[in-house]
Amino acid sequence: MDQRLFEASLSGNIQLLHQRCLHRIHSYSIYTLALDATENPLHVASLAGHVGFVKEIVRLKPALAKEMNQDGFSSMHIASANGYLEIVEELLKVDLRLCRLKGRDQWTPLHHAARRGRLDIVREIVLTCPESIEDVTVQGETALHLAVKNSLFGAVEVLMELVTKMRNVDILNAKDKHGNTALHLATWIKQHQVVEWLIRTGTSTTSSLEVNIVNQTGLTALDLLLIFPSEAGDREINDTLRNAGALRAQNLVHSAIPLVESDNQTLLNCPVETGTCHLQHPNDITEYFKFKKGRDSPSDARTALLVVAVLVATATFQVGLNPPTGIWQDTELKGNGTSSETAHIAGTSILGSYSAPSFVAIVTFNSIGFSVSLYMINLLTSNFPMQLELQICMVAMYCTYNTAMINIAPKNTRSFVVVFTSVLPTAVSLAAPSLRQLFIRLVLPLVNSARRFIRSNYQNFCISGHLPPT
Repeated sequence: MDQRLFEASLSGNIQLLHQRCLHRIHSYSIYTLALDATENPLHVASLAGHVGFVKEIVRLKPALAKEMNQDGFSSMHIASANGYLEIVEELLKVDLRLCRLKGRDQWTPLHHAARRGRLDIVREIVLTCPESIEDVTVQGETALHLAVKNSLFGAVEVLMELVTKMRNVDILNAKDKHGNTALHLATWIKQHQVVEWLIRTGTSTTSSLEVNIVNQTGLTALDLLLIFPSEAGDREINDTLRNAGALRAQNLVHSAIPLVESDNQTLLNCPVETGTCHLQHPNDITEYFKFKKGRDSPSDARTALLVVAVLVATATFQVGLNPPTGIWQDTELKGNGTSSETAHIAGTSILGSYSAPSFVAIVTFNSIGFSVSLYMINLLTSNFPMQLELQICMVAMYCTYNTAMINIAPKNTRSFVVVFTSVLPTAVSLAAPSLRQLFIRLVLPLVNSARRFIRSNYQNFCISGHLPPT
């Protein structure tokens, strides 16, 4: 950068800018000016806090606001880190997208403001650009992670206030690349006040804070408190977490079995000298592999469901083309050829010719499985690109299946197969949402109650000293 231009930027002298340096701004393109030095005049003015000079520069060269210096900082990053609210407001007038501009290590201006505890900047950026609160650094840290990690209680309080206003509890459950949420960090640093804020904010929104998220080392927030004890408010944090339903990771695996706890030791098969519990029930492994909100991401669940749906569709489609017992390879007339009626026709199901009810049952259940699997695939891919092509593929696949089943069906069952397979896709799409709600409200509670009853009896049986035969 020209020395005179640098001096004008550093001193904020607009008159000097116009008198001696303006020709350089007009004569150089933004790219030439960026190559001329490691800093452009907007960087220098933003660092020095000269609002008037910044206004004039962005008026003359607004594209300078997007330029990064050699350290990966834009003018917006610099102003946010140093707490220059007026400069931030001026830069946001140029382009609102500057608030999400990612610099070195994917840090945004909000990250720098939260890291430095610039409360006005944090509030201004989040209110102007609510999506910025979801941005993460290369370490997977949100602005909330950075504020908690650096013990900036004012920034944490402001972010909690904004999260409550936006009702975006997902931010509280966000994990960094080590799987730690803000609650993990606050518990690790023994920030009792922050733990209370997080839990209160999480319970005041439409969703709930996940207090039992497990990080990559297999620890919950309560684990971090109990495994690494100190005297810095452990009792208060422990009470706060437990009142919110916090558990240790070892208890999450078999949380369906009620456990009696005294202090930090579990009385059921928890040796005092080790402080750990061992699984006794062989079926408890099913709890470990179940999907758990907060531990498993929705994208992983969608991928698994999509794979299962495709496998079911493949299997049921294959059964439709190759029914049990096979199909007739020839056409046979009744009475050894003396009658005009046919005993069976080539290409029809052998089972259907001898046992119509069995064939109808197979067609019914196989068609339901095929239709529901296609419905799941359609639902799980609803936001995918090339949606029209996917719909054409699924419609063509079902038409092929429908045609095959109609032609395989013997004459005595063909009418049923035609009607059933034709109306089934529409019936599935209409009935599925209602059946899902019915299952959640009526069937699932009954199943869970039965499971709790069985497991409770099993626990009492184990405690009394009687073990079931292996």
